[in-house]
Amino acid sequence: MTGTHEVKVPLGDRSYVTRIGKGVRHDLPRFVAETGARKAVVVTARPRAWTPDPGVPHLVVDAHDGEPDKGFAALESLCRHFARFGLNRGDVVVSCGGGTTTDVVGLAAALYHRGVPVIHLPTTLLAQVDASVGGKTGVNLPEGKNLVGTYWQPSAILCDTEYLETLPEREWINGYGEIARCHFIGRPDLQSLPIHKQIAASVELKASIVAQDERDSGMRHVLNYGHTLGHALEIATDFELRHGEAVAIGTVFAGRLAGVLGRLDEAGVAEHLDVVASYGLPTKIPGNADPDRLVSLMRADKKRGSSTESDGGFAFVLSGPSGAELVTGIPGHKVREALAGMPRG
Repeated sequence: MTGTHEVKVPLGDRSYVTRIGKGVRHDLPRFVAETGARKAVVVTARPRAWTPDPGVPHLVVDAHDGEPDKGFAALESLCRHFARFGLNRGDVVVSCGGGTTTDVVGLAAALYHRGVPVIHLPTTLLAQVDASVGGKTGVNLPEGKNLVGTYWQPSAILCDTEYLETLPEREWINGYGEIARCHFIGRPDLQSLPIHKQIAASVELKASIVAQDERDSGMRHVLNYGHTLGHALEIATDFELRHGEAVAIGTVFAGRLAGVLGRLDEAGVAEHLDVVASYGLPTKIPGNADPDRLVSLMRADKKRGSSTESDGGFAFVLSGPSGAELVTGIPGHKVREALAGMPRG
Protein backbone atom coordinates (compact mmCIF):
# COMPACT_ATOMS: atom_id res chain seq x y z
CA MET A 1 0.00 0.00 0.00
CA THR A 2 1.60 3.29 -1.15
CA GLY A 3 2.59 5.66 1.63
CA THR A 4 2.21 3.05 4.37
CA HIS A 5 4.65 3.02 7.27
CA GLU A 6 5.21 0.42 9.95
CA VAL A 7 6.82 1.23 13.27
CA LYS A 8 7.70 -1.59 15.64
CA VAL A 9 7.47 -1.09 19.38
CA PRO A 10 10.16 -3.57 20.53
CA LEU A 11 9.15 -5.03 23.89
CA GLY A 12 10.27 -8.66 23.64
CA ASP A 13 7.34 -11.04 23.56
CA ARG A 14 5.00 -8.04 23.87
CA SER A 15 6.33 -6.29 20.76
CA TYR A 16 3.81 -4.99 18.26
CA VAL A 17 3.51 -2.99 15.07
CA THR A 18 1.93 0.40 14.48
CA ARG A 19 0.78 0.57 10.86
CA ILE A 20 0.22 4.06 9.42
CA GLY A 21 -1.39 4.98 6.10
CA LYS A 22 -4.56 5.38 4.05
CA GLY A 23 -6.97 2.49 4.37
CA VAL A 24 -4.99 0.45 6.92
CA ARG A 25 -8.18 -0.12 8.95
CA HIS A 26 -9.02 -2.78 6.36
CA ASP A 27 -6.03 -4.80 7.61
CA LEU A 28 -7.89 -5.45 10.88
CA PRO A 29 -8.99 -9.05 10.03
CA ARG A 30 -5.35 -10.04 9.44
CA PHE A 31 -4.22 -8.67 12.78
CA VAL A 32 -7.21 -10.23 14.57
CA ALA A 33 -6.33 -13.59 13.00
CA GLU A 34 -2.77 -13.26 14.30
CA THR A 35 -4.13 -13.12 17.87
CA GLY A 36 -5.93 -16.45 17.36
CA ALA A 37 -9.20 -14.92 18.56
CA ARG A 38 -12.44 -16.73 17.77
CA LYS A 39 -14.60 -13.67 18.43
CA ALA A 40 -14.25 -9.98 19.17
CA VAL A 41 -15.89 -7.00 20.80
CA VAL A 42 -15.46 -3.84 18.75
CA VAL A 43 -15.91 -0.66 20.79
CA THR A 44 -16.42 2.24 18.42
CA ALA A 45 -16.96 5.97 18.72
CA ARG A 46 -17.30 6.25 14.94
CA PRO A 47 -20.19 5.54 12.56
CA ARG A 48 -20.66 1.89 11.65
CA ALA A 49 -19.63 2.63 8.06
CA TRP A 50 -16.20 3.67 9.37
CA THR A 51 -15.90 0.71 11.74
CA PRO A 52 -14.26 -2.26 10.00
CA ASP A 53 -15.36 -5.87 10.33
CA PRO A 54 -12.79 -7.80 12.39
CA GLY A 55 -13.34 -10.97 10.35
CA VAL A 56 -14.65 -13.09 13.22
CA PRO A 57 -18.04 -13.21 14.98
CA HIS A 58 -18.28 -10.00 16.93
CA LEU A 59 -20.30 -7.57 19.00
CA VAL A 60 -20.21 -3.84 18.25
CA VAL A 61 -20.51 -1.54 21.27
CA ASP A 62 -21.05 2.18 20.75
CA ALA A 63 -18.83 4.56 22.69
CA HIS A 64 -18.36 8.31 23.01
CA ASP A 65 -15.08 10.17 22.73
CA GLY A 66 -14.40 12.84 25.32
CA GLU A 67 -13.25 13.22 28.90
CA PRO A 68 -16.78 13.17 30.45
CA ASP A 69 -17.08 9.50 29.36
CA LYS A 70 -13.63 8.53 30.62
CA GLY A 71 -14.60 7.20 34.03
CA PHE A 72 -15.62 4.16 36.02
CA ALA A 73 -19.16 4.06 34.62
CA ALA A 74 -17.84 3.56 31.08
CA LEU A 75 -15.31 1.01 32.32
CA GLU A 76 -17.95 -1.08 34.10
CA SER A 77 -20.30 -0.88 31.13
CA LEU A 78 -17.66 -2.22 28.77
CA CYS A 79 -16.71 -5.11 31.03
CA ARG A 80 -20.36 -6.10 31.37
CA HIS A 81 -20.73 -6.08 27.59
CA PHE A 82 -17.69 -8.38 27.40
CA ALA A 83 -19.22 -10.74 29.96
CA ARG A 84 -22.64 -10.91 28.33
CA PHE A 85 -21.04 -11.66 24.97
CA GLY A 86 -19.00 -14.47 26.52
CA LEU A 87 -15.62 -12.94 25.73
CA ASN A 88 -12.69 -14.90 27.14
CA ARG A 89 -8.93 -14.52 27.35
CA GLY A 90 -8.45 -16.14 23.95
CA ASP A 91 -10.57 -13.51 22.20
CA VAL A 92 -9.84 -9.87 21.32
CA VAL A 93 -11.12 -6.37 21.98
CA VAL A 94 -10.89 -3.67 19.30
CA SER A 95 -11.09 0.06 19.97
CA CYS A 96 -12.08 2.53 17.26
CA GLY A 97 -12.03 6.15 18.35
CA GLY A 98 -10.01 8.95 19.84
CA GLY A 99 -7.58 8.93 22.73
CA THR A 100 -10.18 8.75 25.47
CA THR A 101 -11.69 5.70 23.81
CA THR A 102 -8.35 3.92 23.42
CA ASP A 103 -7.55 4.70 27.08
CA VAL A 104 -10.81 3.32 28.48
CA VAL A 105 -11.01 0.32 26.14
CA GLY A 106 -7.38 -0.50 26.82
CA LEU A 107 -8.00 -0.48 30.57
CA ALA A 108 -11.15 -2.60 30.22
CA ALA A 109 -9.19 -5.14 28.15
CA ALA A 110 -6.40 -5.16 30.74
CA LEU A 111 -8.77 -5.82 33.63
CA TYR A 112 -11.32 -8.19 32.12
CA HIS A 113 -10.28 -11.79 32.85
CA ARG A 114 -6.99 -10.19 33.98
CA GLY A 115 -6.07 -9.41 30.41
CA VAL A 116 -7.57 -9.78 26.94
CA PRO A 117 -5.68 -8.82 23.75
CA VAL A 118 -6.59 -5.39 22.36
CA ILE A 119 -6.08 -3.79 18.94
CA HIS A 120 -6.41 -0.02 18.59
CA LEU A 121 -7.74 1.89 15.60
CA PRO A 122 -7.11 5.49 16.67
CA THR A 123 -9.23 7.87 14.64
CA THR A 124 -8.02 11.31 15.73
CA LEU A 125 -4.66 12.94 15.07
CA LEU A 126 -3.91 13.13 18.80
CA ALA A 127 -4.64 9.44 19.29
CA GLN A 128 -2.55 8.45 16.28
CA VAL A 129 0.54 10.46 17.21
CA ASP A 130 0.47 9.69 20.93
CA ALA A 131 -2.47 8.41 22.98
CA SER A 132 -2.81 4.93 21.47
CA VAL A 133 0.92 4.14 21.55
CA GLY A 134 2.89 2.87 24.53
CA GLY A 135 0.45 0.77 26.52
CA LYS A 136 -0.78 3.33 29.04
CA THR A 137 -4.45 3.01 29.88
CA GLY A 138 -6.54 4.95 32.35
CA VAL A 139 -9.69 6.64 33.55
CA ASN A 140 -10.14 9.92 35.39
CA LEU A 141 -11.16 10.82 38.92
CA PRO A 142 -12.58 14.21 39.94
CA GLU A 143 -9.22 14.75 41.64
CA GLY A 144 -7.15 14.29 38.49
CA LYS A 145 -6.65 12.79 35.04
CA ASN A 146 -5.67 9.17 34.50
CA LEU A 147 -5.24 8.50 38.21
CA VAL A 148 -6.57 4.94 37.79
CA GLY A 149 -4.95 2.79 35.13
CA THR A 150 -2.33 0.26 34.21
CA TYR A 151 0.05 -0.70 31.42
CA TRP A 152 -1.42 -3.01 28.79
CA GLN A 153 0.33 -3.18 25.45
CA PRO A 154 -1.87 -3.65 22.38
CA SER A 155 -1.41 -6.45 19.89
CA ALA A 156 -1.35 -3.91 17.04
CA ILE A 157 -2.25 -0.31 16.22
CA LEU A 158 -3.73 0.70 12.87
CA CYS A 159 -3.48 4.45 12.20
CA ASP A 160 -5.69 4.98 9.17
CA THR A 161 -5.11 8.50 7.88
CA GLU A 162 -8.46 8.41 6.06
CA TYR A 163 -10.07 8.92 9.46
CA LEU A 164 -8.35 12.30 9.67
CA GLU A 165 -10.24 13.50 6.60
CA THR A 166 -13.43 13.46 8.69
CA LEU A 167 -12.07 15.62 11.52
CA PRO A 168 -13.13 19.21 12.23
CA GLU A 169 -10.31 21.77 12.30
CA ARG A 170 -10.23 21.92 16.09
CA GLU A 171 -9.40 18.21 16.28
CA TRP A 172 -6.46 18.77 13.95
CA ILE A 173 -5.26 21.57 16.24
CA ASN A 174 -5.73 19.27 19.22
CA GLY A 175 -3.41 16.69 17.67
CA TYR A 176 -0.80 19.29 16.82
CA GLY A 177 -0.35 19.91 20.56
CA GLU A 178 1.41 16.56 20.95
CA ILE A 179 3.39 17.01 17.72
CA ALA A 180 4.60 20.47 18.81
CA ARG A 181 5.97 19.15 22.08
CA CYS A 182 8.01 16.57 20.12
CA HIS A 183 10.17 19.52 19.03
CA PHE A 184 11.61 19.71 22.55
CA ILE A 185 12.09 16.00 23.24
CA GLY A 186 14.02 14.82 20.23
CA ARG A 187 12.11 15.40 16.99
CA PRO A 188 12.25 19.05 15.92
CA ASP A 189 10.93 20.49 12.66
CA LEU A 190 8.17 17.98 11.99
CA GLN A 191 5.85 20.66 10.65
CA SER A 192 7.40 20.61 7.17
CA LEU A 193 6.63 16.90 6.67
CA PRO A 194 3.45 15.41 5.14
CA ILE A 195 1.01 14.43 7.87
CA HIS A 196 1.58 10.66 7.55
CA LYS A 197 5.29 11.26 8.07
CA GLN A 198 4.61 13.52 11.06
CA ILE A 199 2.59 10.69 12.57
CA ALA A 200 5.26 8.10 11.81
CA ALA A 201 8.03 10.31 13.25
CA SER A 202 6.02 10.92 16.42
CA VAL A 203 5.31 7.21 16.83
CA GLU A 204 8.97 6.32 16.17
CA LEU A 205 10.08 8.75 18.88
CA LYS A 206 7.62 7.39 21.41
CA ALA A 207 8.38 3.77 20.48
CA SER A 208 12.11 4.31 21.00
CA ILE A 209 11.51 5.78 24.46
CA VAL A 210 8.91 3.21 25.53
CA ALA A 211 11.25 0.39 24.47
CA GLN A 212 13.82 1.67 26.96
CA ASP A 213 11.42 2.55 29.78
CA GLU A 214 8.04 0.89 29.47
CA ARG A 215 6.77 1.79 32.94
CA ASP A 216 7.85 5.39 33.50
CA SER A 217 10.75 4.65 35.82
CA GLY A 218 13.21 6.88 33.96
CA MET A 219 13.50 8.46 30.55
CA ARG A 220 9.83 7.93 29.60
CA HIS A 221 9.17 10.97 31.78
CA VAL A 222 10.23 13.16 28.85
CA LEU A 223 7.00 12.20 27.06
CA ASN A 224 5.19 14.18 29.75
CA TYR A 225 6.64 17.44 28.43
CA GLY A 226 3.97 20.11 28.88
CA HIS A 227 1.55 17.67 30.47
CA THR A 228 1.69 18.68 34.14
CA LEU A 229 0.16 22.11 33.61
CA GLY A 230 -1.75 20.69 30.64
CA HIS A 231 -3.67 18.20 32.77
CA ALA A 232 -4.32 20.88 35.40
CA LEU A 233 -5.77 23.19 32.74
CA GLU A 234 -8.06 20.48 31.39
CA ILE A 235 -9.56 19.88 34.82
CA ALA A 236 -9.67 23.55 35.82
CA THR A 237 -11.61 24.42 32.65
CA ASP A 238 -13.96 21.41 32.97
CA PHE A 239 -12.31 20.11 29.79
CA GLU A 240 -13.29 23.17 27.79
CA LEU A 241 -9.64 23.02 26.77
CA ARG A 242 -8.90 19.79 24.95
CA HIS A 243 -5.87 17.71 25.78
CA GLY A 244 -3.59 18.82 22.95
CA GLU A 245 -4.57 22.47 23.43
CA ALA A 246 -3.78 22.25 27.13
CA VAL A 247 -0.47 20.47 26.50
CA ALA A 248 0.45 23.26 24.07
CA ILE A 249 -0.03 25.88 26.79
CA GLY A 250 1.82 23.59 29.19
CA THR A 251 4.71 23.45 26.73
CA VAL A 252 4.93 27.25 26.65
CA PHE A 253 4.89 27.18 30.45
CA ALA A 254 7.67 24.56 30.52
CA GLY A 255 9.85 26.94 28.57
CA ARG A 256 9.04 29.83 30.89
CA LEU A 257 9.69 27.75 34.02
CA ALA A 258 13.00 26.58 32.59
CA GLY A 259 13.88 30.24 32.08
CA VAL A 260 12.93 31.14 35.65
CA LEU A 261 15.20 28.35 36.88
CA GLY A 262 18.09 29.48 34.68
CA ARG A 263 18.02 26.35 32.54
CA LEU A 264 17.21 28.29 29.34
CA ASP A 265 18.14 31.71 28.05
CA GLU A 266 15.61 34.16 26.62
CA ALA A 267 15.95 32.66 23.14
CA GLY A 268 15.15 29.18 24.48
CA VAL A 269 12.09 30.47 26.29
CA ALA A 270 10.93 32.34 23.19
CA GLU A 271 11.41 29.23 21.05
CA HIS A 272 8.75 27.41 23.10
CA LEU A 273 6.23 30.14 22.38
CA ASP A 274 7.18 30.42 18.72
CA VAL A 275 6.99 26.67 17.99
CA VAL A 276 3.61 26.26 19.69
CA ALA A 277 2.18 29.35 17.99
CA SER A 278 3.42 28.18 14.57
CA TYR A 279 0.97 25.25 14.72
CA GLY A 280 -1.94 27.60 15.41
CA LEU A 281 -2.18 26.29 18.97
CA PRO A 282 -3.25 28.33 22.00
CA THR A 283 -0.43 29.83 24.05
CA LYS A 284 -2.30 31.68 26.79
CA ILE A 285 -3.76 30.49 30.08
CA PRO A 286 -7.54 31.07 30.06
CA GLY A 287 -8.39 34.22 31.98
CA ASN A 288 -10.85 32.39 34.24
CA ALA A 289 -8.30 29.75 35.36
CA ASP A 290 -7.47 30.35 39.03
CA PRO A 291 -3.69 30.18 39.66
CA ASP A 292 -4.10 28.63 43.11
CA ARG A 293 -6.32 25.92 41.65
CA LEU A 294 -3.76 25.20 38.93
CA VAL A 295 -0.95 24.92 41.50
CA SER A 296 -3.06 22.55 43.59
CA LEU A 297 -3.83 20.37 40.58
CA MET A 298 -0.19 20.30 39.49
CA ARG A 299 0.77 19.22 42.99
CA ALA A 300 -1.64 16.26 42.68
CA ASP A 301 -0.46 15.22 39.23
CA LYS A 302 0.37 11.51 39.14
CA LYS A 303 3.73 12.08 37.44
CA ARG A 304 4.99 14.28 40.23
CA GLY A 305 5.98 11.37 42.44
CA SER A 306 5.81 11.59 46.23
CA SER A 307 7.11 15.12 46.73
CA THR A 308 4.92 18.04 47.78
CA GLU A 309 5.46 21.76 47.85
CA SER A 310 6.35 21.58 51.54
CA ASP A 311 8.62 18.53 51.57
CA GLY A 312 10.58 18.60 48.35
CA GLY A 313 9.08 20.84 45.71
CA PHE A 314 7.48 20.16 42.37
CA ALA A 315 8.70 18.01 39.49
CA PHE A 316 8.47 18.99 35.82
CA VAL A 317 10.00 17.78 32.59
CA LEU A 318 12.03 20.74 31.37
CA SER A 319 14.57 21.64 28.70
CA GLY A 320 18.09 22.52 29.69
CA PRO A 321 21.75 22.21 28.74
CA SER A 322 21.43 18.41 28.52
CA GLY A 323 18.08 18.44 26.73
CA ALA A 324 14.71 17.51 28.21
CA GLU A 325 14.76 15.77 31.58
CA LEU A 326 12.75 15.36 34.74
CA VAL A 327 13.66 18.11 37.21
CA THR A 328 12.65 17.56 40.82
CA GLY A 329 12.67 19.70 43.93
CA ILE A 330 11.43 22.85 42.17
CA PRO A 331 10.32 25.37 44.83
CA GLY A 332 6.68 26.31 44.76
CA HIS A 333 7.45 30.02 44.54
CA LYS A 334 9.35 29.42 41.28
CA VAL A 335 6.35 27.60 39.81
CA ARG A 336 4.11 30.47 40.86
CA GLU A 337 6.52 33.01 39.40
CA ALA A 338 6.52 31.26 36.04
CA LEU A 339 2.75 30.92 36.13
CA ALA A 340 2.33 34.62 36.91
CA GLY A 341 4.49 35.47 33.88
CA MET A 342 2.36 33.47 31.44
CA PRO A 343 0.14 35.39 29.01
CA ARG A 344 -3.54 35.16 29.84
CA GLY A 345 -6.62 35.61 27.75
